[in-house]
Amino acid sequence: MSNNTPLLPLPNNAEELKRCLADPKWRIFSGCLYKIKIKGDDFLDEDGNMEVAETFELPFKPNVAQVKFLNRLWHRNVILKARQLGFTTLICVMWLDHALFNANQNCAIIAQDLTTVWSIFKDKIKFTYDSLPPEIRERFPLRICNKSEMEFAHNGSSIRVATSFRGVTNHRLHISEFGKICASDPGKAIEVVTGSIPTVPSNGILVIESTAEGQEGAFASIVNDAQKNFSARKKLSVKDYRFHFYAWWQEPKYRLDSSAVDISDADHQNFDDIEYKVLEAMGIEMHLDPDQRAWYVITRDNDLTGDQAKMWQEYPSFPEEAFQVATDGNYYAKEMMNLRKRGGITEIEVLDIPTCTWWDIGNSDGCAIWFHQTMNSQDRMIDYYEAHGQDLRHYAAEIQKRGYIYHTHFLPHDAAHQRLGDYNKSTLESLQELLPGHNFVIVPRITLLQTGIQMTRKLLKNVWFDKTRCELGIKRIEGYKKKFSKADKRYIDQPNKANGCSEGADALRQLAQAKEAGLLGELIYTQSATTTISTSNQQSFNHHSSYQEAPAPDWRM
Repeated sequence: MSNNTPLLPLPNNAEELKRCLADPKWRIFSGCLYKIKIKGDDFLDEDGNMEVAETFELPFKPNVAQVKFLNRLWHRNVILKARQLGFTTLICVMWLDHALFNANQNCAIIAQDLTTVWSIFKDKIKFTYDSLPPEIRERFPLRICNKSEMEFAHNGSSIRVATSFRGVTNHRLHISEFGKICASDPGKAIEVVTGSIPTVPSNGILVIESTAEGQEGAFASIVNDAQKNFSARKKLSVKDYRFHFYAWWQEPKYRLDSSAVDISDADHQNFDDIEYKVLEAMGIEMHLDPDQRAWYVITRDNDLTGDQAKMWQEYPSFPEEAFQVATDGNYYAKEMMNLRKRGGITEIEVLDIPTCTWWDIGNSDGCAIWFHQTMNSQDRMIDYYEAHGQDLRHYAAEIQKRGYIYHTHFLPHDAAHQRLGDYNKSTLESLQELLPGHNFVIVPRITLLQTGIQMTRKLLKNVWFDKTRCELGIKRIEGYKKKFSKADKRYIDQPNKANGCSEGADALRQLAQAKEAGLLGELIYTQSATTTISTSNQQSFNHHSSYQEAPAPDWRM
């Protein structure tokens, strides 16, 4: 293979060439028109075996994942994927092709920053245009060509790359790495959602593509809605997103010679678990062969310095795995990763024993409540509830509606003195009136937030979450992040309260702080902080504390 691999020859017959050029599939799949740049190590030969190419330029032919995507293309598309599958390259070729062969069409690509804008335009659009066969390129003269835009003189169509678009019609729009945009710059993400996406008409095509970057933000929300539509087999409208997922194990080039890689027993067990989870989540029965397992281990340990959370994010095995752990800056990323690995998110039976609740009442009118039972020294989070813009009557009704056997409601320190509008009462006083006969405790204040976070990290080593009833609460814990400083280009040690996760995380922290303070050892309350536990309630609690489950399979498995 030479260092400048030529395109396949065009048809010699003029009529045949005219027929071929009128066929979009021929233009994309033939290898006669478009050339792309590659890294050099992502070339598959005709038999599907990986080779290290001698060139960094090849005629474009869609790979396995790209063909699958083209066969399912819809008006609105969201792609959750592993890295380096070439979707931005595919879209650049598609948009360029559409602009060349269709008049008065605006094709656009949104990148995460200006450096990426110029790189995409130079390496994936202008290079492909410049590499057209000379006799074809002559048919498509340029009117404008700069560092980010190309407009054609023969038909008035254009292709542009920018960080956002507003006020124009884009018949084709691709948003590259939208998850990264949502994570690093929420303001820009809002601009994309409110300004750029509406530029696509209902008969146009929109493609949003990214690896995952945590459970919060517009990308995660769009993926979640599209997944629900897919699972429900909903007939999509032109405004509904079609869900596309491409796992690392579906890419043929992601494999290495296993004879040179040491794979531990723990890793083999992990791969066996992946096979089961893929079957459960995607309905696909597959087997990870030794060479695939070797590639995964080397990529994780060498390229990502052993960071399993990054591997889930960048090379997911099934859709849910991509969002399991938030990215850098998440306070509890490591602890939640370990919790998931030990099976700490599962189905938990609600036992006929007392339930405690743990509250956080945010200054921005949000309230979060965890429902907690203790059995055999394990902290079992059986339920979670949150709402916004509601008064305390709403939460009192929610407590009663759930019908648990309540022992104590634990409130944050400011519940004893916070005033609520016209009632001129503290949260504690109001709840005591709304829930007569219930017991309340104020969790003591800590001086440093970081101390409470360390307590929560310790707590998470022994916590078990019900995967259904606590689904939103789990997202709040995994989405609890530090603020990102644009000026310093780093996370600073202050919570990001703008993403809606702080109330749920702070409510769980109340449990950690109460345990450290000994409030769950001997429940001794002072009259100033709470009502006194009645003798009958205390006897009931002591009775239930001696409850023993009948022998059964371990509920954590």
